[in-house]
Amino acid sequence: MSKVVVVIPTYNEIENIEAIIRSVFQQGDFHILIMDDNSPDGTADMVRTLQNEFPSQLQLLVGKEKSGLGRAYIRGFNWALKNKYEYIIEMDADFSHPPSSLSELFNCCLNDIADVSIGSRYVEGGGVVNWPLVRLLISRSASLYVRLITGMNIKDPTAGFVCYKSKVLETINLESIRFVGYAFQIEMKYKSFKNGFRLKEIPIIFPDRIRGKSKMNILIIKEALFGVFKMRFFTKN
Repeated sequence: MSKVVVVIPTYNEIENIEAIIRSVFQQGDFHILIMDDNSPDGTADMVRTLQNEFPSQLQLLVGKEKSGLGRAYIRGFNWALKNKYEYIIEMDADFSHPPSSLSELFNCCLNDIADVSIGSRYVEGGGVVNWPLVRLLISRSASLYVRLITGMNIKDPTAGFVCYKSKVLETINLESIRFVGYAFQIEMKYKSFKNGFRLKEIPIIFPDRIRGKSKMNILIIKEALFGVFKMRFFTKN
């Protein structure tokens, strides 16, 4: 059995799902868990079809409704721990997280360089492609804000391409995670940091999605801005 599972949350990703699954499998001995939020576009049906080709490597869990990124990941993390995976990677389905970087992210934890490895846009060697200037400025400003508030020396705290050792997820009380949008990514890193785990950023090139529709909205941005301040100063770690 593989030591590592890639958890991919989906909602209406029919345009990307087959390609991302095949691309991940091409990178090495990875298993995949698709966490689908009951997509009306047939994403889960496509995964079921592919399970005939990859019966032991590809798993699917379908929620009853759209519950948000954080809830999907927590269900996926709990499943991975229950099934004894030693390393759990989270990534998006839209190719903004390059499958070619999976091995480097995984090996950083496998070789005990870090307990949490992060695919980062904002360390040397990383970057973004096809982003409007305004979006880049908002993202970089938000990252600086999070670093100032939390004290984490992480240049890309909202990054969603992350490898965790299982002991990190076992130590964090996953049911206490409060956020469901992009602030979920910050909260996971912050709790890892506060529990003394080693975090390391790996440079990646982050292109904007080519197919499908972005899930970003103003409520997600608001949660990230105000939620981080509340997390740091008004909640127990």
